[in-house]
Amino acid sequence: QNYKYIKKTTKNYKYRSSIILLVCITLNQAGEADAITLDGGDIYVAGLNNYDLHPIIAEDYASETCYYAVAVVKKGSGFNIRDLRGKKSCHTGLGKSAGWNIPVGTLLSMGLIQWSGAEDSPVEEAVSNFFSASCAPGAPRGSKLCELCRGDCSRSHSEPYYDYGGAFQCLADDAGEVAFVKHLTVPEAEKDKYELLCKDNTRAPIDNYQACHLVKVPAHAVVTRKDPQLAQRIWDSLQSVQEFNLFSSASYAPAKNLMFKDSTTRLVQVPPNTDSFLYLGAEYMTTVRSLKKEPIAAASSSALRWCAVGATETQKCDAWVINSMTESGAIMGCPNAATVDGCLKKIMRGEADAMAVDGGEAYTAGKCGLVPVMVEQYDEGTASSYYAVAVVKKSSGVTWENLQGKRSCHTGIGRTAGWNVPMGLIHKQTGDCDFSKFFSEGCAPGADPSSVFCKKCAGSGKGVEDESKCKASSIEQYYGYAGAFRCLVEGAGDVAFIKHTIVDENSNGNGPAWASGVNKDDYQLICPNKSPVPVSDYLSCHLALVPAHAIVTRPEIRGKVVDFLQDQQTKFGTSGSDPSFKLFQSELGRNLLFKDSTKCLQEIPAETSYKQFLGPEYMGNVFCLRLCPSDLEKSCTFHSCQQKN
Repeated sequence: QNYKYIKKTTKNYKYRSSIILLVCITLNQAGEADAITLDGGDIYVAGLNNYDLHPIIAEDYASETCYYAVAVVKKGSGFNIRDLRGKKSCHTGLGKSAGWNIPVGTLLSMGLIQWSGAEDSPVEEAVSNFFSASCAPGAPRGSKLCELCRGDCSRSHSEPYYDYGGAFQCLADDAGEVAFVKHLTVPEAEKDKYELLCKDNTRAPIDNYQACHLVKVPAHAVVTRKDPQLAQRIWDSLQSVQEFNLFSSASYAPAKNLMFKDSTTRLVQVPPNTDSFLYLGAEYMTTVRSLKKEPIAAASSSALRWCAVGATETQKCDAWVINSMTESGAIMGCPNAATVDGCLKKIMRGEADAMAVDGGEAYTAGKCGLVPVMVEQYDEGTASSYYAVAVVKKSSGVTWENLQGKRSCHTGIGRTAGWNVPMGLIHKQTGDCDFSKFFSEGCAPGADPSSVFCKKCAGSGKGVEDESKCKASSIEQYYGYAGAFRCLVEGAGDVAFIKHTIVDENSNGNGPAWASGVNKDDYQLICPNKSPVPVSDYLSCHLALVPAHAIVTRPEIRGKVVDFLQDQQTKFGTSGSDPSFKLFQSELGRNLLFKDSTKCLQEIPAETSYKQFLGPEYMGNVFCLRLCPSDLEKSCTFHSCQQKN
């Protein structure tokens, strides 16, 4: 019954031999099955919106959660990668990573296979025209892509040339002249008979795969529905059957790689909240999309998409769109997300182009492959930096030394002045990432809603069931610099971790309505090994000098973002030519899109890494806190093949 239903609802899915895989994916999505192990190409399919499955466990190949996709040929066969046209090819399976997506994507990107897009012809037709004959299990029987296969050409072990071992056997039997497999496929005893084709048009021994490969690919993974409890049960179940010889298919020879790849040495839990994009990484996703000629996003390539966090930032961004319009139409758009991490994911995926972030967020962005391109300047003639400080009420008796057990107010989880700097210092003292043991409660927008760091948050002020409570956006009244100070002012916390200008900006008649009765002299700064000092003495009592907020984007569109922002600040900046919109002012709140204290944006020199931008003092101050990374940072650095320097 399920087969008939899937067959009916997947009539556009081209190859019927792949129907069983889609049945498994759909049964997982529907809750009729709980888990399946997939390779990268199938993880991509399983992660699409209509299935929305997530990787939870990765195979580990001798301390590597990645493997190398390679092109194997017989030694002495006399051709290199640029000579592959007209040769016979062996593939692990249609749509699989090492056997199809990577080699076809590589040959397309090198300009060896010519293909104008799916609207003219399927990519399979272009591959058929490139190779003289192939075995690509999963292709239509009777096609050139099945010509070399020995069985039914299905994407299953009923086809002898299916999967890694099958594709290699296709080459060993002289059915094909090149096999697209992974680096561990060639048996140890036969390595001296084979070589690798390198992208620089040379050859290399089989063991030189680290220097001669097509792409480094994330490992096969177990996927399931987005359900943390189910994910944990699956993990516990697999841990309990380790004695079962889980990673060997010897008892079922000649079949190989049953349920898990035979080269797997152990299983590793994937960080929570890792979706298929974060698991596979931008490089792999770009390869898959190139095979489908998918547009990276719907927006026009000339329009820049600024990512806004929350409803209030989106309103300001929409006003920016309207005021920046030309006779040709909109030159920018405003995709949005509920959190900064959500926006960073959109930029990584190509669904947005840029946003301004603080130093802690710039660190995470850098770990995820984004680059800082412009920096906010707060005072002409001075460095782009500010001081992170700890503010208390003068009457409270709170010092740095008696801070433990008090209530804390933070700008947001993962932010520089409000979290990374103070928690880095506290971690140096305690060595413990569980900061709920240090502070009794507080407000740190972006924390887990059940955390003590959400207990004192105010939300939007609409009531106890307010869904805005503890959100890392301006909808939470205690979010950001001014919000953290407000948390202290209104008695929700005993200490506020903010930047040095905030008390002045929200006291003695300055700031919004909630700050109308605030007297600057009622507050003071605390810091380690020093008595409290007046708020104006931040030079002598601060937690760190930290880098200014920066605009981050993908490296390949760096120039586009810089050109756009330089043009926009000429029109809408502090001394802009068009007074209809103020880029660095926030009528609907505080510090929306950019910090309100910004005077201008300065370009960061090209090739500046996020570590160079943040500087050694900041990196040193928060280094120990990197033992407590965010979920997004964990996802971006899980694979050695995805890690950024």
